[in-house]
Amino acid sequence: MQKKYIIIFLFCLLSFLACGSSPSSSPSPAPAPGDDNASSVNASGQKPDWVDAIDSVYNKSQYAAAVGRASSRDMAEKNAFANLAAFFGPSVQADQNITNLYREAVKSGILADWTDDASMRNTIKTIVPMETLLETEIKDVWYDAKSKTFYAAAVMEKQKALRLYSNMVVVNQDIVTTLVTMGQGDKFSLDGFSRYQFAATVSYINTTYENMIKLLGAESPLTVLSGDVFRLEARNIIKAIPIGINAANDRTDKIQNAFAQSLSDAGFRGGGANSRYILDVNITVSPVSASKGRNKFAMIELSANLTDTRRGTLLLPYNFDSRESHSSAEEAENRCYAAAENVIKNGDGGKNPPLSPYTEFLQNYLSQLLPKK
Repeated sequence: MQKKYIIIFLFCLLSFLACGSSPSSSPSPAPAPGDDNASSVNASGQKPDWVDAIDSVYNKSQYAAAVGRASSRDMAEKNAFANLAAFFGPSVQADQNITNLYREAVKSGILADWTDDASMRNTIKTIVPMETLLETEIKDVWYDAKSKTFYAAAVMEKQKALRLYSNMVVVNQDIVTTLVTMGQGDKFSLDGFSRYQFAATVSYINTTYENMIKLLGAESPLTVLSGDVFRLEARNIIKAIPIGINAANDRTDKIQNAFAQSLSDAGFRGGGANSRYILDVNITVSPVSASKGRNKFAMIELSANLTDTRRGTLLLPYNFDSRESHSSAEEAENRCYAAAENVIKNGDGGKNPPLSPYTEFLQNYLSQLLPKK
């Protein structure tokens, strides 16, 4: 009996000590699911006023604001930015390819490289982290636990935005002027093309900035130049650039002719051996040992390197290989040449596509060229 009381006493004592050693604190609310930064999320059960009436919190005279919602915080914020952009309309949005190219130039520092003005460089630095509308940020996020939905408020302070948009219009216009100022020898080159193409990109973005300034109730500090003018001149530059082709081991010139047609479709002139730009084509055909069967196999390996002979640089490499077979070794090799010609002209699909695969390959390269100062 005495042992029983001792055991009970020890159990109570241990329980008391355990309670005494635990910190006394109220439980913290659990972070909203899927949220990496829950400390900045309002997860209270009471819906904030801005969710249903954004203008009740962010006055229209001072702010432009919009709400986005989604099952994840990240998507809710993206939707909020998109809804605010939609509020201003399509005039403040450029083509996505243009936007991506401009954004890449901003982030990589290429845009800033084209101005020597320190204040302009500082202005450009301020827009580096801005993915959407300038001077726009997520001010509030609320998580509704009942519906498992995030709500985000994207807010633009109009006067701050107006100052930045106005400054960027001036910066961009100055950069455009610098880009297109060069001698004729430099202009009619791929460098000149990239400068005019980028000038068009910057001008298109500047037009959206000018439109935003007007929507914010002010006048643009200057008249923005049209991007169409520079894009048209970039095309004219391409038409004036000759590209020569040097094809080694092309038995019937069909591969050289296929490349020549692709270059012509891309807008380039045909050039001779002394052209600044040369497409250096090397073809190797060799027999392949087959495991079994009567057919003979051959392998073709082709490289076509677009080079700038003046600078001695490789601009755009292209490679292709294929294995073909036939009962005769000679015909197997002929099929290798035919396969290479077909891929250059038609790709893996049907015959006579709108543009040859190599033309599209080249145009994709040209469209992403960014000029280096």
